[in-house]
Amino acid sequence: MGKIWDFDQFSNAKAFEDEYGNIMTYATLDSEAQVLARKIGYRCLTFVLCHNEIGSVLGYVGMVNNAIVPVMLSSHLEENLLADLLKAYCPEFIWLPAEQTARFSEMEVVHEAYGYVLLRTDYEKKYPLYDELALLVTTSGSTGSPKLVRQSYTNLEENAKAIAEYLKLDAKERPITTLPMNYVYGISVINSHLLVGATILLTDKGIMQKEFWAFLREAEATSFSGVPYTYEMLDKLRFYRMKLPSLKTMTQAGGKISPELHERFAVFAKEQGKNFIVMYGAAEATSRMGYLPPEKACEKKGSMGIPIPGGAFCLVDEMGKKITTPYTTGELIYEGKNVTLGYAESGEDLIREDERHGKLETGDMAQFDEEGFYYIVGRKKRFLKIYGNRVNLDEVDRLIKSEFEIEVASSGVDDHMYIFVTKEGFAEPVRDFLIGKTKLNPAAFKVLVLDEIPKNEAGKTLYKELARYYE
Repeated sequence: MGKIWDFDQFSNAKAFEDEYGNIMTYATLDSEAQVLARKIGYRCLTFVLCHNEIGSVLGYVGMVNNAIVPVMLSSHLEENLLADLLKAYCPEFIWLPAEQTARFSEMEVVHEAYGYVLLRTDYEKKYPLYDELALLVTTSGSTGSPKLVRQSYTNLEENAKAIAEYLKLDAKERPITTLPMNYVYGISVINSHLLVGATILLTDKGIMQKEFWAFLREAEATSFSGVPYTYEMLDKLRFYRMKLPSLKTMTQAGGKISPELHERFAVFAKEQGKNFIVMYGAAEATSRMGYLPPEKACEKKGSMGIPIPGGAFCLVDEMGKKITTPYTTGELIYEGKNVTLGYAESGEDLIREDERHGKLETGDMAQFDEEGFYYIVGRKKRFLKIYGNRVNLDEVDRLIKSEFEIEVASSGVDDHMYIFVTKEGFAEPVRDFLIGKTKLNPAAFKVLVLDEIPKNEAGKTLYKELARYYE
């Protein structure tokens, strides 16, 4: 249960810089983190309501580095959902933006720093914590579900080291935040860059806002990260024409990017002397499991790459037998020290020990080529049976995006597939295209036009919200 980060070695180097000109050095981060930990005083559970700002990251670092266990949640989480989580876990403290303290006026203010306030809750119930439990995060598809991923100190440290190694991170890096820090991909950027003494550029602005690009240029950001939706938007924004001399690395994870979009960004990066790095991960593996080396980005379009340092992949068939033949589909299994302890669904689960023992059945269906590079071909559960025929919904989405270059999400129940698009005039062409491609009964397909496809703050499609259109 030692410290994840040793800040003494970086001392007066900048840890954080925000869009308003505020700066925090590593020495200040270390001292302020210890002050916060002393105010809490003992190992316990806390809730952190996150923004991408200095006070938020300070709270996270102060807790994890001092054996206090944070639950990372969006500061924009709907009130009833937050109430349900508070009831399920009974944290002893809440670290939240100062402007939100009125929501908890009955709670005692213990500490204030950098626009954040520490509140002491009054829950009588206190749940014991497993010694190795370091952090609790929502799964990437969560919308307030009480189901959290239990991450250990070893998980956090090993994954941060692996990421720093394969991305070749050092103290000269200046990553800009493009993802919320309560999302595992977002927090992995922070974890790995703090490990090497880099300067993290903090902003809550999004890529569709001019202020984001102004800050990126002014602060000379060297890298940014995105989910597939991020790159779909950048493609529409004519990103390729932007003058961004400081930017040298673009990383992508949080879902499978289309091979066509992968190729466009890989070619752009190669022409501009930048790195485009596709990665693969999950909250259940702390964050990262695989990456595609940038020099292979063009050659291996559509691939998520090879295992991260210290990790290993294999594929198994429906009988659980290991697959050894290239281009044979099986479930992807990952092994490594970053595989998390398991899930929690209430405070009673926080005492549970390691239930995965370094092995994760990802639920992703994949293939590997002759050189050992892996390709995700779908989700184990993202399938429908259409009149006896097994149809991969991820493949349906990919085909439609490739043909029409529109936003799409497919879902449904057996024998009834619902395809959701956001552009008028495409319903019939999409339906006719699918019928022609699949050669299945036309009665199985229905296309609906929505104003927008529901997504979480990390840009992932919320398929559960689409179910109301057909259940």
